[in-house]
Amino acid sequence: MAVTHSVQSGKGRDDVLAVHSIDTVVFTVPDIEEAVKFYTAFGMDVKRDGNAVNLFTVGHSHCWMRVIENKQPKALQFLTFGIYAEDEAAFKQKIEQLGLGCAPHPLATRPGLWLKGPDGHPFQLVVSDKVSPSQKTPATPARALARHPAAAPARSQIGKVHPRWLSHVLLFTPSVSGLIDFCEAVLGLRLSDRSGDLVAFMHTPHGSDHHLLACVHSEGPGLHHTSWDLGSVDEVGEASEQMRNAGYADGWGVGRHVLGSNYFYYVRDPWGSFAEYSADIDFISSEYPWTAGDYAPEDSFYLWGPSVPEWFVANTELPAKN
Repeated sequence: MAVTHSVQSGKGRDDVLAVHSIDTVVFTVPDIEEAVKFYTAFGMDVKRDGNAVNLFTVGHSHCWMRVIENKQPKALQFLTFGIYAEDEAAFKQKIEQLGLGCAPHPLATRPGLWLKGPDGHPFQLVVSDKVSPSQKTPATPARALARHPAAAPARSQIGKVHPRWLSHVLLFTPSVSGLIDFCEAVLGLRLSDRSGDLVAFMHTPHGSDHHLLACVHSEGPGLHHTSWDLGSVDEVGEASEQMRNAGYADGWGVGRHVLGSNYFYYVRDPWGSFAEYSADIDFISSEYPWTAGDYAPEDSFYLWGPSVPEWFVANTELPAKN
């Protein structure tokens, strides 16, 4: 049975103007059938829509991601952020004052406010329910074991693992500091932690996981990974096995991050980017301050796990070098 969290339509903190969720991720791929196969194996509820798929988590009514076929190499198109209705006029005024407005993206399917991101990707703001968690993610209840009193179940007892919701998105950027400044000044996000100009993690002051949006340095922009919440480190391990059995052998993990503290396994998708299984990530409440840190690289990546593959940090959206 899928474990879900409810959306919230009420106002968050009244003293801040900030987006409250990543509502939808939209990117294009060369072949939509590859996307159907990959995300079905990953445990998503995949719904076809012509030359696109809308991705839901099982038991959840929100569309987290839209993947569209365009016969071109994979490319991030835009991110949609959720805002409260009470904040729409203030965001519209800010976008106009800063001269950041832009035309709606041709692949957009919903009305909203459009603005230019610092790295070329447009961002959309839509009035919507808060779908980012508003409390620490609960652990999955322990399953009844046929092998009781043994702690581990039989392999035959393990069913398919399904993510619960989108935890965060990590973008490539040529300027980590520039993207932080933009997200703080325009979107109202706040820095959680960083490692110089290498990587940074940001949360919403309305309450979210340690990072709602993160960024890592690259020669150009792009999408590194989307991260999907699971209920335990056991589920992370089981999900990694699930993907290997489905033919997706390339990945990194299982391990544990330092910044965010979450357990992880990254699956390499058919386009060279990643979908992460994540469990037990830190939560930053709207009610209590979080002190951001600037950590050395060796203290910013992972606490334990296998060696990092060279292709893990490759930005496949960059033009090929001759």
